[in-house]
Amino acid sequence: MSARVIRHLIIRGRVQGVGYRAFAEYTAFGHGLAGWVRNRRDGAVEAVLAGPAAAVVQVVGAYRRGPPGARVDSIDERDGTPDELALGGGERFAVLPTA
Repeated sequence: MSARVIRHLIIRGRVQGVGYRAFAEYTAFGHGLAGWVRNRRDGAVEAVLAGPAAAVVQVVGAYRRGPPGARVDSIDERDGTPDELALGGGERFAVLPTA
């Protein structure tokens, strides 16, 4: 069993208007992760993932590929915080409004 981690991601590229948030939600939920995803006004997508380290690594890998129609140029990744995770409102995984 791997340790629980929280990761904060900023995904850049052609990631808005291509179903990226729905893909992110489906992928995270399918791996049993908590967290959230939202569009940013600068054109990026922001996400927070929490769960077993191995599952988080798998989901980040899927996010690097993205859904059909997306083009991921880069992902800025760092440790997330419990306060960032709490922005999801306690949902298992949430799609938040644009920030």
